[in-house]
Amino acid sequence: MFDIIAILIPVILAICIVIIVRIINDTSLRKRLAETQTEKEVVDSLLDSQAEQGRRSLFCWGITVVMAGAAMVIIGLFELGADEPLSYGIIFIAAGLALLFCHQFLRIKR
Repeated sequence: MFDIIAILIPVILAICIVIIVRIINDTSLRKRLAETQTEKEVVDSLLDSQAEQGRRSLFCWGITVVMAGAAMVIIGLFELGADEPLSYGIIFIAAGLALLFCHQFLRIKR
């Protein structure tokens, strides 16, 4: 139980840092746009494109996490350990497939 918590702490810390950086970045962008008195249409189109990019990014992260979870399930079903190269191969294949799927999906959407 404590091994899982020890693994999750750095992951959650990294996620929190990414969220904080994105919030600061979005806030500074909006502040600069407000200071320069940019036209409302330009601001709206910029924020809409940013929102669309965020949705695509979340979709790709979701697919990647699901594929990594599926890889972990496969590793658990075959009772492979961390010292076996096949375990890492399964994880890399799942991550690669997820990235290929995201690339293909985003190419079709554009």
